Amino acid sequence: MQNKMSSSNAVIRNITRPAASQLERLKNFGVATIHEAQGRIGLLAPCMRPIYPGARAAGSALTVFSHPGDNTMLHVAAAECKPGDIIVVALSADNSDGMLGDLLATSFRAHGGVGAVIDAGCRDVATLKSMNFPVWSKTISARGTVKATLGSVNIPVVCAGAYINPADAIVADDDGVVVVRRESIDQVIEWAAQRETKESKVRERLAAGELGLDIYGMRDKLAQLGLVYQDAPPAGGRGQE
Repeated sequence: MQNKMSSSNAVIRNITRPAASQLERLKNFGVATIHEAQGRIGLLAPCMRPIYPGARAAGSALTVFSHPGDNTMLHVAAAECKPGDIIVVALSADNSDGMLGDLLATSFRAHGGVGAVIDAGCRDVATLKSMNFPVWSKTISARGTVKATLGSVNIPVVCAGAYINPADAIVADDDGVVVVRRESIDQVIEWAAQRETKESKVRERLAAGELGLDIYGMRDKLAQLGLVYQDAPPAGGRGQE
């Protein structure tokens, strides 16, 4: 899936972001829970990995449309960054250059940015980790970039296979990155809370020794599919030698 943008390079300065309270509530849930709760949609490609273990963030998408090996628009985006933003960088073509490093992260943080998601490379990992500035990227690369080509900020983009509008909510952790539509945040929070309550009860039953086969009512289905249990290997099979 490729990104499409208008013919004019644009920076949309005024967008309606989610309420800070909504983002705080989203932080209570993991990516897997949110993905499942909203009907298994919104997940970015699994190549998008945190640059260090334990990274976690929830924020409002500040979208950036850029071009391979050129981080001009990331610097433009820093000027539009607001508290609680996660910078989401999509590219016009596949690229793995290290387009984001500690200097840009320092600029984002100074303006309230809480993390970044970039469908390209990231570098300065040790420094970013020491800063506790989380980044999800598809690769780590020390290869540098230029500043020569215009793009756009705060337009709809496709990042790692997911369609993201500016001010959609982004949640990211060790399991990856998921997008929640801004207009659906409250509903998704409710669904995620219900799912966590249900999973907590299942976890208690599993810990007590019950099997998922019984909790999920799988035995009849498995029998219908033809699963057969045997007390010993067939004659002449392995284990009979």
